[in-house]
Amino acid sequence: MTGTDSFMQAVRSRDARIGVVGLGYVGLPLAFSFVDAGFTVLGVDIDQAKVDTLAQGKTYIKHLPDTMVARARGTGRFQVTTDFSCLAGMDAILLCVPTPLTTHREPDMSFVVSTAEAIGPCLKAGQLVVLESTTYPGTSDELLAPLLERSSGLASGVDFFVAYSPEREDPGNRTYSTTKIPKVVGGCGEEALNRAACLYEQIVPRVVPVSTARTAEAVKLTENIFRCVNIALVNELKMVYAEMGIDIWEVIDAAKTKPFGFMPFYPGPGLGGHCIPIDPFYLTWKAREYGCATRFIELAGEVNVGMPDYVIRRLMHALNDRKKALNGSRVLVLGLSYKKDVDDIRESPSLVLLEELMARGAEVDYHDPFVPRIKVTRKHGRLAGMESVELTATGLAGYDAVLIATDHGNVDYTFVVQHATLVVDTRNATKGVTVNRERVVQA
Repeated sequence: MTGTDSFMQAVRSRDARIGVVGLGYVGLPLAFSFVDAGFTVLGVDIDQAKVDTLAQGKTYIKHLPDTMVARARGTGRFQVTTDFSCLAGMDAILLCVPTPLTTHREPDMSFVVSTAEAIGPCLKAGQLVVLESTTYPGTSDELLAPLLERSSGLASGVDFFVAYSPEREDPGNRTYSTTKIPKVVGGCGEEALNRAACLYEQIVPRVVPVSTARTAEAVKLTENIFRCVNIALVNELKMVYAEMGIDIWEVIDAAKTKPFGFMPFYPGPGLGGHCIPIDPFYLTWKAREYGCATRFIELAGEVNVGMPDYVIRRLMHALNDRKKALNGSRVLVLGLSYKKDVDDIRESPSLVLLEELMARGAEVDYHDPFVPRIKVTRKHGRLAGMESVELTATGLAGYDAVLIATDHGNVDYTFVVQHATLVVDTRNATKGVTVNRERVVQA
């Protein structure tokens, strides 16, 4: 039996052992998916607090409840550790580590590099290594594979195999969870592709193989660039239509009744999450190597990055109409996470809004039922330790403005509008409110 046949047999019989490095919004649900499919999974993370929490059967991600962690732990097939050397006993190692941007909007590959250097010394012949982190085309074969070769002394495509399969997580989406989304897979060589495809076939409804790892890397970027550009378009339209006295939300609702040729996208206070604000600039950076311009991407980024400033200008004008200045006003930012009904604050425009409001002299609080306290982040350290305030009638009345930045489903917006003197709504969250509409300003 060949090495490939042996790997495939182990995978199909669920005897293959899976290592998942990075137990965040991507890695943790991926690990649970393999456990649920009958595999033995080792989760590895450098954050001891995460490992300790999981070892206790608890969660730190709101939409992944304690019961899910307890179920995985209860099988006896899910272990967690900070020790990378334990990966030596795995048949496949899946890397789900952060790939942020630097302050100059260039790829920060430090997490990929440090992870590769950590697993290299314990890499064994026959192992499959799959990168899931969003990145630029060429990362797997130009960066990851050579790093693993140098640190292990083994040869990629001969002794071990490298593939790329982009994560497609949408935190909080109850319709499309990890095991319900087709998986794109590309390999550094045919055998790497075959092994990775066989592995993911065990947990997803469909595997979509592509010719190379860099093609798979480009697929992920294309998906998110498409969204970034279209969101920028509706954000720009929102600003133009606002000057004309036209409601962008009404326009979109009417336009989407066309059964062909139109796909609705919605404006907001800016982009958030780990994908859309970051991924397009990976291609922009890589394109410069080939002397190519990415004007659409850069323009979309310019529009989206400027949205928090637009929102603050709308807030300032609304306060001015009520003979108030932003400097010295009390403002409540309603919603901290980057999207509704999750606790994910990565790249959230709400964090930018909080800092900008403070910088302009406003007294700022926030309310978010999913984020009780702001933890330390890479970019917004000054906000660490802020705690969510309660929504009460007296509390709302004490603010000069309530700024709705995230449209959480469990907030009573009729109550908010009833008791607040001014509501600036960036998400159309108050669309169903019919009483006291004069207090609401769309932004």
